[in-house]
Amino acid sequence: MADRMKGDPQSALTPSQQARLDIREGRHTGTTRGFALGHVQCNLVILRQALAYEFLLYCQRNSRACPVLEVCDTGDPEPRRLAPGADLRTDLPRYAVYRQGERQPDLTDIRDLWEQDFVAFLIGSGITFDLALERAGVPTTRDRWVLRCTLPTEPAGRFRGPMVVTMRWLTPEQAITAVQVSARFPFNHGAPIHVGDPAAIGADLANPLFGPPVDKVRDGVVPVFWACGVTPQEAALAAKVDLMITHAPAHGFITDLEADKFCLP
Repeated sequence: MADRMKGDPQSALTPSQQARLDIREGRHTGTTRGFALGHVQCNLVILRQALAYEFLLYCQRNSRACPVLEVCDTGDPEPRRLAPGADLRTDLPRYAVYRQGERQPDLTDIRDLWEQDFVAFLIGSGITFDLALERAGVPTTRDRWVLRCTLPTEPAGRFRGPMVVTMRWLTPEQAITAVQVSARFPFNHGAPIHVGDPAAIGADLANPLFGPPVDKVRDGVVPVFWACGVTPQEAALAAKVDLMITHAPAHGFITDLEADKFCLP
């Protein structure tokens, strides 16, 4: 994509390439929810090679929360399968950096942090099926949160900890539709893992990772919970990894894959 951006007019770019260019050049700095609808979005995890196998095993054992779509070659920030020409050091709007299990200030560019033994993982994101939900009459632009819960993940090496979930408030009718629609996207978390009482899974409504605090659930809506690709960040906190870089919650990576072609019929 870099070569095309140097020599070609922006009109020659595909929608996904244009979206990444807007992010890289600072024209889009916010959440990727509602941005480049119709394309598969991914969560990002970057670790040193010494931890890559343990992390891949953790993802394999917890595939609902961590469906791996691509693992880049060691030292290579280009996701050659999902978005040839892209740069994972610049093409996300915001990055979370963890040192010794503590979150550092977020960054918008991680080129200065990049090391030659880094391995980048791209993990499917539930933002991918937003367009499909909208077409089915389920709104996606509000009433959604990223929350910690108490459901455990299966450990692998030093990686362990509770699952993170995405909660949406939907009417009962919308909830039924959302289950049916999202089940078609198994590579992007698939169907919900829980519907109903947040306390049943220990969802922390008071301290969301993304979204405002929730005092109580409104009347007339049902809380619906999906496994979330922010789960590895909680594993990093538990493992106190010396250095781990991820997407900031809801600030994902936009691939060239079309969501309608990367799901079940």
